[in-house]
Parts: sequence; C-alpha cells; structure tokens
Amino acid sequence: MINQSKIFNNRYIVGISFISALGGYLFGFDFAVISGALPFLRKVFNLSPLWEGFLTGSLALGCIAGCLAAGRIADKYGRRPGLMLAALIFAVSSVGIALSTGLTFFIGMRFLAGTGVGMASMLCPMYIAEISPAEVRGRNVAINQLTVVLGILVTNLTNYFLAETGSDAWRWMFGLGTVPSLIFLTGVIWLPESPRWLIKAGRQEQAALVLGKIGSAGFVSATTAAIEKSLAGNKEQPFRAVLDKAVRPAVIVGIVLAVFQQLCGINVVFNYTSTIFESVGSSLNQQLFETVGIGIVNVVFTLLAMWQVDKLGRRPLMLIGSLGLAVLYIVLAFMLQNKAATGLISVLVLMAISVYALTLAPVTWVLISEIFPNKIRGQASTLALVCLWGAYFVLVFTFPVLAHTLGTYGPFYLYAGICFCGFLFIKARVSETKGQTLEELEENLIRH
Repeated sequence: MINQSKIFNNRYIVGISFISALGGYLFGFDFAVISGALPFLRKVFNLSPLWEGFLTGSLALGCIAGCLAAGRIADKYGRRPGLMLAALIFAVSSVGIALSTGLTFFIGMRFLAGTGVGMASMLCPMYIAEISPAEVRGRNVAINQLTVVLGILVTNLTNYFLAETGSDAWRWMFGLGTVPSLIFLTGVIWLPESPRWLIKAGRQEQAALVLGKIGSAGFVSATTAAIEKSLAGNKEQPFRAVLDKAVRPAVIVGIVLAVFQQLCGINVVFNYTSTIFESVGSSLNQQLFETVGIGIVNVVFTLLAMWQVDKLGRRPLMLIGSLGLAVLYIVLAFMLQNKAATGLISVLVLMAISVYALTLAPVTWVLISEIFPNKIRGQASTLALVCLWGAYFVLVFTFPVLAHTLGTYGPFYLYAGICFCGFLFIKARVSETKGQTLEELEENLIRH
C-alpha cells in the first residue's frame, strides 16, 4: 500500500528549489570573480600582500553582516523577503564595483556584495530545506551548491575571455553580475513562503496551501502536525537560546563544521589560482585557463554529490572528504616546494577540487540547514554562518602573507593538519541525518 504522506509533486519542489538556489549562483559569481580580477587589481591599486588579502577578504566581512541581518529578517518577516533583498544588494554592488575609482570605494562595494552573499548563503539552503520532504532534502539543498559551482564556472569562463580586452577588463568582470541578480529577483517574486515559517507565524491556512502544492493531502496533514508539535509551547526565542544546554550539541557541531569547511583551505585555490600557478611559472593566460578547468571539475563532482548525498549519506562523505584533502595537500605542498611541472600541479589541484566538491562543499550546507531545531533555526544558522564567513576571512586574508613568508607551498602543510583534525571531529561527533524529517532530527539530535 502507498503511504499517502510520501506522495510529492517532485517537479514543483525541484522548480522552486532551483529558483531559490539562484542566490547560490550569485554567491559563486562574487566568490570566483576576484580570481580573474586580481592580476589587474594588483596593478590598478598597487596591492601589497596585506592589502591583497584584505581586499579579497572584505567580501567575508560583508557576509558576516549579511548573515546577521538575514537571521532577523528570516525570523520576523519570512525567508522570501530576505531573498529579494539579497538580490537587490547583489545588483547594486555589481554596478558599484564596476564603477570604482579608488581602493576604499572598491572595498566598500565588495563589502556590500558580501552582505548579499551572506544573506543568500543562509537563506537559500534554509528555504530549500524547509520546503523539501525528508527523502529528497539532501539532493535539493545540494542544488544550491550546484548553482554556486555553476556561478564559479561561468564566471571563470567570462574572466578568461574578458582578460584580453584591456586594462579595464576587471570592470566588466564585476559589472556583468547585474544580469543574474535581476534574474534572481524576478524568480523570487514567484516563490511561496516557507510553510514552516508560516505555521510558526500562525498562518496555518497559507501553510496548508503551500504544502498542498508540494505533496498529497496525507503529506500536508502529517507535515503540519509534526511542525506544530515541534513548535508547541515555544515562544519567540532570544539569540541566547542557541546556548541552551538542550540544543548546544547540535549548535557546536554546526559551528565546527562551518569553520572547518573554510579552514580546510580549498578556497585559497578558488581565490588565488593565479598566485599558485604563477609560483610555478605559468603565464596570465594559463593561470586564467586553469580557473576554467577548476570550474568544470567543480560542477561535475557537485552533480555526483547530489546523486549520492541521500544514498551514501552525509557522514561517510564528510569523512572521505576530510581525509582525502589531508593527503592531497601534503602531496601538493611537496610538489610546489620542488617546482614540479605545471601539468602535475594542475592534476593535484583538480583532484583536491573534485574531493571537496563531492564531499565537504555540499554536505556542510546540507547539515547546517537540517540539524538545528525549528524554534532556533534562524538564530543557530546565523551563528554558524557568521563563524563560517569569519573563518573564510581568516583564510583568504592570511594566505598572501603566509605564501609571501613561507612560500606558496607552506600553507598547504597547515591545511593538511586542519583536515586531519576535522576528520577526527566528524568521526567522533557527527551523526547520520539522511532520510529523517527536520522534526525527527530535532528529537534524535537534541533530545537524546
């Protein structure tokens, strides 16, 4: 007999997940555009290693502000208004950066872009998790990571072709971000509000309408009952509620995983591709071509992750990723130290990207979107992502200085050690979450 609570409108669910995940595309754009622009910006602004790190990391500082703002908006006004605001910020910052005439204004606009990235990085996975049935939640949240890597790939391709257009190529690289921003804004207008937020706000009828588009009548009644049970007796939670003893284990796991996803070191490959390959004698054209290869591999293995995250599970993928990166970094550092051939360095970099794209990149976002209880999901997600972007700032700010002091290879030995520590933490503290509803996870991970 068919379980009536398991009948879903999969086409509709995937459709609204993709629209929401367009915020991930813009995240990928702002994340990748700096790699192609840095060779130009170094000359335009005469950047020292310290200022190069700060210019790159200013996006992360904006992300922290965006996460803090998104948490309040998400809990007070809903997920949808936050997504619309993020789209507007993306559009304004893209134009502002393209028209920058000085370093201070550029960094200010880069900070503003980061605000949009921070809002999207929190709200897109949260929204998708809240509208997705448990059986396909991992795959759907991974759609957000897919659009991130598509944004990286398209941006890297654009950078590669724009590089030959002259010294102002960087302005076009940033300015073109306006186009996907407006497409995202248009798409968000048609999104329904999160049914979990609607029920929390006392708007049960609207929530039932949204759930009715997602699944059968049995699904609507079962999901509504589960959400209301998880929210029963819960009042609006202050931010300090994330420190309560009952939820602390899940919050600690979320924060550590968020920080680890950044300090594992892979994002220096995305942001400083030109620096890494310049150290082994690559030309500017070859450096930018390497970013395209990185983007293609990133997309392919993210698609593989979407296929496996609800089959293989979250925990095995995280264990494979952390240990695999630790080994690859040691080999990469040794090869960079000994000035190995560019082709060999390229193979090792692409292997590291493939491991990350298959494991830590999508699965961390899935876990952060699902392990926190309904009553504190907004605040806990905010805290975890503030820590994530803080770690990203530390990573990209310190890399130019470390590379200048230790050599380009030096930091990768450090990242290998961090990845091994991450492996031990995941083995000890991270439980499997696949196939469980958000409400079941709340009981299993928090109350027991």
